[in-house]
Amino acid sequence: MPIKFRFGWIPFIGTMVAVAIGISLGQWQMRRAAEKEAIEQRLNAREAAPQVLFSGEQCSADEMEYRRVVVRGEFVPEWTVYLDNRPHNGAAGFYVMTPLKVVGTNLHVLVARGWAKRDMRDRAKLPPTPMPTGIIEIQGVARNNPGRLLQLGSDEPLHQNAILQNLDVQTFAQHSHLTVAPFIVEQSNNTKDGLVRDWPRPSSGVDKHRGYAFQWYALAATAFVFFLVTGLRRGRA
Repeated sequence: MPIKFRFGWIPFIGTMVAVAIGISLGQWQMRRAAEKEAIEQRLNAREAAPQVLFSGEQCSADEMEYRRVVVRGEFVPEWTVYLDNRPHNGAAGFYVMTPLKVVGTNLHVLVARGWAKRDMRDRAKLPPTPMPTGIIEIQGVARNNPGRLLQLGSDEPLHQNAILQNLDVQTFAQHSHLTVAPFIVEQSNNTKDGLVRDWPRPSSGVDKHRGYAFQWYALAATAFVFFLVTGLRRGRA
């Protein structure tokens, strides 16, 4: 019995659109997985390097990123800001960000001091975050930024004690009028302030991206198979 296939332009165009979208998004997820793998390799290399004592010398953000650093200075508490929508173990909360004035210089380093739970009854209420006074030592890992979230709309102008979705060093320096190093430090040592320092690893999620890629490729394949099967059925009819 001859095999008959009934071709239709509308089903064909719809199938090609679905296949193109599936393949494109699958490739994008695979690129994201490759980026995370490259970050993991860089992280491992930087973590194995000696700890850097930062005392205010000029450096680039890329030069410092993922390096283990130590910086001594004094917090500038009035310019603490809070990054919103940073959950931890399923609880809503903030990343608490405070500039540290490097001892003996006029340079500041923006320190991600830790995570604090938010008050769900009053979303504008800031969490209590006791702050060390005087010259202290901060240990941590340098990052280009504290991580970006998908943001709809824009934040209010940055000000003291602002609650923000995203933050970059340049914007912080512009609004605070402080001289700020081009990187932040995710604090790791305990300064008895009650904050949680369980920072997400920036290279995490490789398997998740591969899983998403498989789903998109499967969608593309399913659309093409559906087009063939329905065409054969119409041909037999």
